Amino acid sequence: MNTRLLLTCAAIGVGGGLVFAVTGYLHVVVLATIPVVYGVLIGVYFFPGVVAQSLLRRPGVAVVTGVIAGLTASAFNPTNVWRHIGTGLLIGLLQELPFALSRYRYWKAWVFYLAAAIAGVVFGGVVLIALGVDHFAPVAEVVSIAVWVLTPLLVTWLARLVAAGIDRTGAARGLQHDIDRRPARSPGSGAGSGSGLPRLAHT
Repeated sequence: MNTRLLLTCAAIGVGGGLVFAVTGYLHVVVLATIPVVYGVLIGVYFFPGVVAQSLLRRPGVAVVTGVIAGLTASAFNPTNVWRHIGTGLLIGLLQELPFALSRYRYWKAWVFYLAAAIAGVVFGGVVLIALGVDHFAPVAEVVSIAVWVLTPLLVTWLARLVAAGIDRTGAARGLQHDIDRRPARSPGSGAGSGSGLPRLAHT
C-alpha cells in the first residue's frame, strides 16, 4: 500500500469516522428504548469500506478505512473506543472476504450487495442471541432482522454513489484496479474442450 493509496483510505476513513462519532452516542439510547432498530446504527459502519472498495478495487482497503474510521470516532467519543475500532475492523474483514475468494479480481456490484445482506443477517442474529430471543416478540424479531439486512444494503447503495462521484473527479486515477481482472477464457475452453483443465489450474 503506497503513500497515495494510504492517504486516500485515510480521507475516506476520517469522513466515515465523523459519522460514527455522532451515531456512537445513540447506541445506549437506542438499545434501551427501541432495540428493534439497532441495526440502523451498525449499518453506517459499512459506509467507508464500501466507498474504498468501490472506488479503488484493491485488497485490504475496507479493513484500513474501517480501522481509521474507528480511530477517528474514538477521538470524539473515547468512551466507546473499542466499540468503534472493533466494529470497524470486523465489518472491514467481512467486506474483504467475498472479494478475497476471487483473489480480488472481481468487483461487480452484486457482490457488494450480497456481502452486505449476509453480513446483516450475521450481525442481526448475533445481536438477537446476545439480547435474548425472548427479549423480542415474534413480529419484532422479523422487523429487527429486516432492519439489519436492509440498512447495510441501503448504506452500500449510498456508498457506491459517493464512490462514483469521487471517481468522476479523477481523484483516484492511477490507484484503481479494473472491475474484472480474471484471466480471459480462451475460445476453445468451453465444455468438453481440452483447454479447460489448464485454465482451471491457472485460476
